[in-house]
Amino acid sequence: MLTTSRTTLDIARRHFLRDCGVGLGKIALAGLLTDSWRGRPLSAATADSPLAVRDSHFPGTAKRVIHLFMAGAPSQLDLFTPKPTLARLEGKPLPKSVIGDQRYAFIRPDAAVLGPRFKFAKHGESGATISEVLPHLANIADDVCFVRAVTTDQFNHAPAQIFFNTGFSQPGRPSLGSWVTYGLGAETQDLPAFVVMSTGSGLSGGSALWSSGFLPTLYAGTRLRSQGDPILNVTNPAGVDARLQGDTFDLVNDLNRQRLGAVGDPEIATRIASFEMASRLQTSAPELTDLAGESKQTLDLYGCDPGKPSFARACLLARRMIERGVRFVNIYHEGWDAHSDVEGNSRNNCKATDQASAALIADLKQRGLLDETLVIWGGEFGRTPMVETNPALGRSLGRDHHPQAYTIWMAGGGIKGGMSFGETDDFGFHPVENGVHVHDVQATVLHCLGFDHERLTYHHAGRDFRLTDVHGKVVQDLLA
Repeated sequence: MLTTSRTTLDIARRHFLRDCGVGLGKIALAGLLTDSWRGRPLSAATADSPLAVRDSHFPGTAKRVIHLFMAGAPSQLDLFTPKPTLARLEGKPLPKSVIGDQRYAFIRPDAAVLGPRFKFAKHGESGATISEVLPHLANIADDVCFVRAVTTDQFNHAPAQIFFNTGFSQPGRPSLGSWVTYGLGAETQDLPAFVVMSTGSGLSGGSALWSSGFLPTLYAGTRLRSQGDPILNVTNPAGVDARLQGDTFDLVNDLNRQRLGAVGDPEIATRIASFEMASRLQTSAPELTDLAGESKQTLDLYGCDPGKPSFARACLLARRMIERGVRFVNIYHEGWDAHSDVEGNSRNNCKATDQASAALIADLKQRGLLDETLVIWGGEFGRTPMVETNPALGRSLGRDHHPQAYTIWMAGGGIKGGMSFGETDDFGFHPVENGVHVHDVQATVLHCLGFDHERLTYHHAGRDFRLTDVHGKVVQDLLA
C-alpha cells in the first residue's frame, strides 16, 4: 500500500534501483571510469576528466591522424592501377570466369570493358605508378605507401562508408576517431580532440561516420562548418555580454554537477565538459580558422583562398589543428561516385583535392610533424573494370561500385613511404597478392597509435566490443 509521502513516480524502476544503492547511472559511470583495455581503474585525474591524456598499450609511432576520406569511391583503375589488358579488351565483355556470380545494380554481367581514361607514369625513386591527373601526388611519391588491393564487405555507399569508419555496416558503433580519442585522450583543452570537416556534395553515411556510438558522446567528432561561425552559436547573441554569459555558465555548471552527484550519469559529465569547451571555443575556434597569419607561400602551396570554403582550406586547417593538439581530423570530400563520365568525374575531383593532399604531406614533413602524424587517403570501395552505360538514366562511360579491390594511400606516422603493397589481377577485379581487408587497415592504424586492436575494447550490452569486431590483422609490411 502506498503512503501519502511517496508517489507512483517516486518508486519508478529507475528510482528503485537508485534508492537501493545500485543506480543505472552509477553502473554506466563505472563503465566509463573503468580502463577496459588495460584492466585497471583510471587515475583520479582521468576520472575527473575522461579526455585526459592516457598511455597506449605500447609506444606508438603516431600521435595523431588526419583522414582524407574520398566519399563516393575514386576509380582506382584511372588513378592508381593501370591495366593494359583492359585497354586491349575495351568494348568487349570480361571473361565469365573473372566475374563469376557477381551482380551489379546498374550494369549487366556481360557489360563491356572500359579501359583506363588517363595516361600513367612512374614517379620517384620508388617508381610508383600514378595517373597524369595526380601530378602533385607524383611529387611526393616517395613519402607515400600505396595499398593497391584493399577489400571491403560492403557494396553500397552508406554501409561501406560506415564500415570503413566504424568497422560495422550499420549506424551505432563508435567511429575510428572516437576509438582513438577514447584510447589516447586529448592533448588540447581549447579545441575538440576529434574534428570533422566536409567538402563536396553530401555524405551517404551521414553523422554515423563520426559518431561515438555506444561510447560516451564526449568522444564523438565535432563538425566544423565551412562558412560563418566554425561552430554553431560560438558567437554570443546580441545583448549577451561576458558577465551575463559567465553567470549563466556558473549556474548551469552548478546544476549539472549536483545532478551528476545524484545519479552518476556519464552523459552529464559529457554535458559539463561540452559547456566548458564551448566557452573556450569562443576564443580558440575563430583563432584557428583565421588564416591571416599564414604566409603567401603556404597558401600557394595548398592552392588555398582563405576566404573561400574548399578542400584546400580544410587541409590547411587540419595542419593547424594538429599543431594545436587535435588528436583526430576527418576531412570528407564527397562527389567521387562516377556512374557516368568517370573521366570527367576523376579529373574534376583530382583538380579539387590533389594539390592540397600533397601539400599537406609536404607541409607536415617540412615542419617535422609527419613522423608523428598518420595521413590516410581513400574511399569506401573502388570502381568496376566494366563500363556503366544506361540511356534511361542518362549515364554513359561510367563505372559501377566495386568492393573486391581498390587503392588507398597512407603516409607518415610509422608507415613505410615509397612503396606499393598488393596487386590485383590483369583486369583489376580481384586481389592476387597481399590483399588487405578494411579491418586490416583499421588494425594497422591502431597499431601505429600504440594499440593492440584486440585489446582496445569497450564493454557494452554484455560483451566487449572493438573497432575491428572479431577480424583484422596488422599489416606488418606497411610499417617503417
